[in-house]
Amino acid sequence: MTHTYNISGMTCANCEAKVKSGLLTLPDVTSAEVSKEKGTAIITMEKHIALSELQKAIGGENGKYKITAEHHSEATEQTKSWFATYKPILLIFAYITVIASTASFHNGTIHAMHFMQIFMAGFFLTFSFFKLLGLKGFADSYAMYDIVAKRIPVWGYIYPFIELALGLAYLTNFNPFITNITTLIVMSVSIIGVLQSVLNKKKIQCACLGAVFNLPMSTVTIIEDALMIAMSAAMLILI
Repeated sequence: MTHTYNISGMTCANCEAKVKSGLLTLPDVTSAEVSKEKGTAIITMEKHIALSELQKAIGGENGKYKITAEHHSEATEQTKSWFATYKPILLIFAYITVIASTASFHNGTIHAMHFMQIFMAGFFLTFSFFKLLGLKGFADSYAMYDIVAKRIPVWGYIYPFIELALGLAYLTNFNPFITNITTLIVMSVSIIGVLQSVLNKKKIQCACLGAVFNLPMSTVTIIEDALMIAMSAAMLILI
């Protein structure tokens, strides 16, 4: 994507060069055309970069140069960027929700227990599939934040198979108590590392879909794990 920004504070060719070099230090910027005469910067980027990040790159809030958006809404672009980033996981959740709703719809109503069972089966089977597509890549990424995988690296290789087993257990309605208590324990342990990474604002890749998609660790990951914890706890209560 390419956007034009207004740049104030440039007074010479050296200023123009400094702004351009600063913008090009950002990893997602592929090109930058800076004009002192026009007071603009035409920036091509792989994904939308927040205005605050662009400002930091050219000297920060207290620096000589100031950057502002020209012809686009920053809020709209950030929203578009968020949906583009998380499109795979949003589509998967929508897909599983439709299947679970359809399968649990009887006599004019959706049965909550059956819905949660099918949803959990779909969740674990789908997510384990993507992890198993690149097992080593998943294990390496998972070891960067999971509290167990950090200490016991082999856990990253075992975890996808646990998800696969849980998916099959929900699909076949195998011993609901054991299945749900296992899910509750596994996901509760998993969410600890996710929370630590998000709260510490670490910019690392989320391994929820293995190494197939480059998803950043964020509150979306927390919601994903928390949803599984809440559903397994609810199903334990309803058994």
